[in-house]
Amino acid sequence: MITFEHVSKTYGNGVKGLDQVDLTIGDGEFVAVIGLSGAGKSTFLRAINRLHDITEGDIRINGVSVTGAGKKQLRVIRRHIGMISQTFNLVKRSTVQKNVLSGRLGYYPTWKSILGIFSKEDYRLASEALEKVGLLDKLHSRSDELSGGQQQRVSIARTLVQQADIILADEPVASLDPVTTRKILEDLRQINRNMNKTVIINIHSVELAKEFAGRILGFQGGRVIFDGTPEELTAGELKRIYGRDIGKEKEGAGDEA
Repeated sequence: MITFEHVSKTYGNGVKGLDQVDLTIGDGEFVAVIGLSGAGKSTFLRAINRLHDITEGDIRINGVSVTGAGKKQLRVIRRHIGMISQTFNLVKRSTVQKNVLSGRLGYYPTWKSILGIFSKEDYRLASEALEKVGLLDKLHSRSDELSGGQQQRVSIARTLVQQADIILADEPVASLDPVTTRKILEDLRQINRNMNKTVIINIHSVELAKEFAGRILGFQGGRVIFDGTPEELTAGELKRIYGRDIGKEKEGAGDEA
């Protein structure tokens, strides 16, 4: 369970990234976050694993404060939070296997992390994770030999090896074609449903958000101005979030978010 209590984030230039956010995300939810560029979506996502420090309020995961956590405690908290980004964040010259195994680094002391020492169990987990995303045959391939969609599936496998309870996905399909986009979102939905992982995704496409998520958060100016089901996200609510009639999107296309 993730809880935001009166959370605000003000950047050095005075811009409000988050403004008095109060909400709870339960275990096993699939939440899509939508809104215009600069609305606070990425700040919201990155505040959960404290990649962005907040300036007011408290964020807790299962009752433990992320905001007040010391360095060692934060390291333990981050073990259970996987991050998927638009740019994949893979070591391109390393093999798929090594990139997936990097999800285990948070469980080892620094010296083992530097030397890349992993257990037989870690290697087994890596193979199982790649099988789940349909890439076991790429185990020993270099990551830069893969397509964009395959690289994103490697980053998903990395979160599975990490054994993260929470998966944060920051525009993970923004640079992918429509067919690959649907494959990535299907993978995330299956992980959510079959493994009860909490998935929170920032996404351009309103139509895809409505199709895949069970809950949608609409941000504007750092505030959550919509929090409801896909069915409750009416044309009127979309106009309120985006400030205009966005119309019906073509499948796979996105609004500026």
